[in-house]
Amino acid sequence: MSQSTEHREFQAEVRQLLDIVIHSLYTDKEIFVRELVSNASDSLDKLKHIQLTQPEVHQGHLPLEIHITTNEEERTLSIADHGVGLTHDELVQNLGTIAHSGSKTFVEALKQAGKDGANTTQLIGQFGVGFYSAFMVASEVDVYTRSCQPEGSSYVWTSDGKTGYTIDESADLPRGARIVLHLNEADAEFAKPERIKQILAKYSNFVGYPIFLNAERVNTVEALWLKNKADVSQEEYNAFYKFTAHAFGDPTYTLHFNLEGNRVIKALLFAPGENMELWGMGQMKPGVSLYCKKVLIDPEPPKLLPEWMRFVRGVIDCEDIPLNISRESMQDSALVRTIGETVTKRFLKFLDQEATDNGEKYNEFYAKFARFIKEGVATDHDHREAVAKLLRFESSMTEPGKLTSLAEYVSRAKEEQKTIYYQVAPSRSTIESGPYLEAFKARGLEVIYLYEQIDDYVISSLREFNGKALKSVNSDQLDLPDGPPAEGEALSEESTNGLVSWLKEKLGDKIVEARSSQRLISSPAAALLPENEPTAQMRHMMRALKQDTGLDQPRVILELNPRSELIKSLAVKKDTDSETATLIAEHLLDTTLLSAGLIEDPQILATRSQKLLELLAAKL
Repeated sequence: MSQSTEHREFQAEVRQLLDIVIHSLYTDKEIFVRELVSNASDSLDKLKHIQLTQPEVHQGHLPLEIHITTNEEERTLSIADHGVGLTHDELVQNLGTIAHSGSKTFVEALKQAGKDGANTTQLIGQFGVGFYSAFMVASEVDVYTRSCQPEGSSYVWTSDGKTGYTIDESADLPRGARIVLHLNEADAEFAKPERIKQILAKYSNFVGYPIFLNAERVNTVEALWLKNKADVSQEEYNAFYKFTAHAFGDPTYTLHFNLEGNRVIKALLFAPGENMELWGMGQMKPGVSLYCKKVLIDPEPPKLLPEWMRFVRGVIDCEDIPLNISRESMQDSALVRTIGETVTKRFLKFLDQEATDNGEKYNEFYAKFARFIKEGVATDHDHREAVAKLLRFESSMTEPGKLTSLAEYVSRAKEEQKTIYYQVAPSRSTIESGPYLEAFKARGLEVIYLYEQIDDYVISSLREFNGKALKSVNSDQLDLPDGPPAEGEALSEESTNGLVSWLKEKLGDKIVEARSSQRLISSPAAALLPENEPTAQMRHMMRALKQDTGLDQPRVILELNPRSELIKSLAVKKDTDSETATLIAEHLLDTTLLSAGLIEDPQILATRSQKLLELLAAKL
């Protein structure tokens, strides 16, 4: 050590800061690599700007690169750049003086937050102290540097991160800085090239300058989201998708956009070609990584986008994110929500436009990813109607296998129609052979066909679309317009009232009431669910979730078609052959429950059918 060596003590606040950084803030030590590489990149950015205005910059020919060298034998790691470098005064200001670095303000704010009981992590990251993360893994750190200014001298700054530091003149150095970390024995893994390569691939792969590890370049994929999309081919997008999503096939959709306003957001998003959840691979993790100036902040931010969008892959970059000191969490949750809200709306608008422009392609995508869209309708309150635009289904006005949307349904609806009608059943044939569709066909009203049990919950969550309420065709709360004149002679009002009273007596608490129907055309009867009664699909879901405790046999409203020959015969039979009429009434209720999907035990229907057949056979 020469006589010109300067010895400086860390002030109390700096020692406190170092203790916080080393022991409290960083939950994963590997973050120090990202911090130091980011600092090197920032230094190169500053040099590029200076070179535009100061052509006399020292050693202007040196390449703008970052070089990392590992030495397992000596247990060292060095990170070097040919950026702006540091003068003597800048070394003192940036690495030692509290007022300049922001450390004092940070420590004072940290103390105050502790007094107020506030979350101290909300304060971290507003101060440029990432360099100190090196002391998490190093017993000593050397900074060799020379400023880019022509008159700059060479210096070495050395510290153990505990008491203070020294600044000494050095032999002539190239422009820039080289940080040498003398690693702790417990942190020797960071002297292994494969470990550093892994960290660089995770956090710093898209840094805008070449990064060399032991003379081999490691960042070879471009940050395509920062380029003009007119300059990027689909082949490049596909390659980028495969790299970032660890996928084998090409994406179905690619969305690349930049938004500039109060916040600058650059995003490159992909809708995959395959839904891995359908393959039994378990629930997918969030797949959109969050970056700040090409540096990874979080590879799987759990609350950046809505949960249902976990199938989306890609990158969001916002240079305005206030980070904590370790860049491990976002400071301003309101900003994160703003970013997520902006990107979600843009993605929904994009998918809606794609569905309009190429319906066949979208339907193929929907066949694989419908569950995510439905989950979005059921859970994403903020974007529910926008997500609902993406739903697709068959209906009474589409051919089998052809899909339509809610918006298209509304466009075909009658002018005075205030309701969107739907039915949930296992198949198209089940719906079209059942009793509920008759009234709607007769009136020229379209009915949506939904085939999955979850659909009932999804539609119930949506409640309305474009100002029109959604109602099930087996609801007892339908206000249908008048239909065409009914054919055939109906039971008299007196006979109908007598039959209704008799049915209520014989069927007891199996039904809420029996009544004459204005909706049935050819079917003799139909079971309607009272407003607050769980639907068949909800019952299945409750049982699947083991939440069916106390779930009683459904009590329905039994509607009768007064023009049906069966109902007319039953009205007579109840007075002439009560035993047979009772069996017929019970069987009639069972068949209506079967059509409604409400039969809890099919064996009941089989047993009743057998009794009825035996009785009829005995009377032959």
